[in-house]
Amino acid sequence: MEIDNKEENNLAFIDGQNLYMGTNSDDPVWKIDFAKFRVYLKEKYKIFKAYYFLGFVIEENDSLYDKIQEAGFILKFRKHSSVMLGKKKGNVDSDIIFAIMKKLYKKESFDKIVLVSGDGDYKMLVDFLIEENRFKKILFPNKQFASSLYKKLAPTYFDYLGNKGVKRKIEYLKKGSP
Repeated sequence: MEIDNKEENNLAFIDGQNLYMGTNSDDPVWKIDFAKFRVYLKEKYKIFKAYYFLGFVIEENDSLYDKIQEAGFILKFRKHSSVMLGKKKGNVDSDIIFAIMKKLYKKESFDKIVLVSGDGDYKMLVDFLIEENRFKKILFPNKQFASSLYKKLAPTYFDYLGNKGVKRKIEYLKKGSP
């Protein structure tokens, strides 16, 4: 009998706005340490590429974008008309869904998808990926704001970033904090 030692080759798609709002709406509020989060995704879910989607570029956030990229995430920004920048929220749901479906359509080499969001707009995608055996896990940033559409999702397919064990591994702690 041959033992398959093949390493999983999974992708992560992070809804940056949802992640930010989820951790900032939690009680108590907490922040993600991007470097720790990237290591966690790699070690726990065998993520070889992690795409971090944001609404649009804001110059004042350049240092944040640098931190995200330095931690090993691939930044993706939603394209907006420059006339609309101040008037639109950075809704990246359709961008993430399209990116995942495009990878499937083009038969790109990867095993499964990990999604980071609590947004119910991804429910049909999650169901489809489960049906196709291409779904690993959805990581909800905040238990309170995870969409009720996921209530019937089997526990093997989700986790909460705010759970003590997970949060302890990925939380940003100021220097000198325990």
